[in-house]
Amino acid sequence: MTAWLIVAHHFGMNGPYAALVNVLACALPMVVWSLAVDKVHRNPSTGIDWSLKRPWRETLDGSVTKLTGLWLTWGAIAAIYALGRVWWDTRYANYPFAMSCFVAIAPALFALSVPYVLWLDRKLTEPRDGAWSLGAWAMGVEGWDREAIFNHLRSWAVKAFFLAFMVAIVPPGFAEFISIDPMTVLRNPVALAMYCVTFMFVADVAFATAGYILTLRPLDSHIRTANPYAAGWTAALICYPPFLLMGQGGPLDYHQGSADWSHWLGSFPWLLPALGAVLVALTAIYAWATIAFGLRFSNLTHRGVLTHGPYAWTRHPAYLSKNLFWWLSTMPFLATTGWHDAVRNAAVMACVSGVYYWRAQTEERHLGSDPAYQEYSAWMARNAPVPRLFDRILGRR
Repeated sequence: MTAWLIVAHHFGMNGPYAALVNVLACALPMVVWSLAVDKVHRNPSTGIDWSLKRPWRETLDGSVTKLTGLWLTWGAIAAIYALGRVWWDTRYANYPFAMSCFVAIAPALFALSVPYVLWLDRKLTEPRDGAWSLGAWAMGVEGWDREAIFNHLRSWAVKAFFLAFMVAIVPPGFAEFISIDPMTVLRNPVALAMYCVTFMFVADVAFATAGYILTLRPLDSHIRTANPYAAGWTAALICYPPFLLMGQGGPLDYHQGSADWSHWLGSFPWLLPALGAVLVALTAIYAWATIAFGLRFSNLTHRGVLTHGPYAWTRHPAYLSKNLFWWLSTMPFLATTGWHDAVRNAAVMACVSGVYYWRAQTEERHLGSDPAYQEYSAWMARNAPVPRLFDRILGRR
């Protein structure tokens, strides 16, 4: 990915399709490494037994049923995209670009789904998944599972909503980073810090987009379950457009009369590079939390339990680093319009942090049914530095 950024900057390729190549440059090495080195396709959690050699005729009816359910799901998503004005409005994000990409890829996706399902069903230990149940329900075939259908629909709802958002925001950040001359920012600590922050966000978005695309069983990156709780969906969706509450003019907008860190520390040149370095470090932790997922990044889903990287320090490194970044970069407790706006902004920012605490709690509730997560959570409570620090601060130790 870094190599592609260098090439794109050298040749001035800052367009939206160059940004998609950046996602490919991020994803392709991970796929190769996962298959060739980690050999994730052999993991028992894939549900695949490569030694199985079922004849085509044995699995054909089930595959047709599964394809029916899959295509019904895609058709419903296409209808929502087509009928929803938000997906064709640039006020929230560059959704029209995302829609144009989906329209271009749809024929190939439908065509490739046939050999993929026919091939994979011959190797699956249990081919009757949520797509099969939906197809069986639609075709009047007995044996479908209601909960499997709901989980299937929730999983695709997550992918449809967040993949559209990710594809929409990939080009602007990429174009901004490519258009900056790195030599010019070296003379200004604020510009240098924001250049590094922009790079971290480009990496974060590339990895996240790859994660939403590559939800495949042979990569062991499929969605096990999608969050079944309304509170979890509410807490997550209000952090993203068009439901965003923290945006400009929204009920949780904490920017009224505010100025950024460079304004308040402008008279303290020795503090500017110090705080800039802290902001870069916090953004690096935030991006690291996404990168640690590899091919498995996704909101509102269970795609395996992470115990490495920043997740060995705290259960929610992305939320913690993101909120600390906002508090330090925006400084909502200071306002150019007086103390009253400073108090309001700080209170609203506290509510924003509360939303992310709520998100964390709903995610833990979802993952808590997995014994592996229970073991991880218990170990973190005893040993991880951040939980132990909060326990000391709150007097629980």
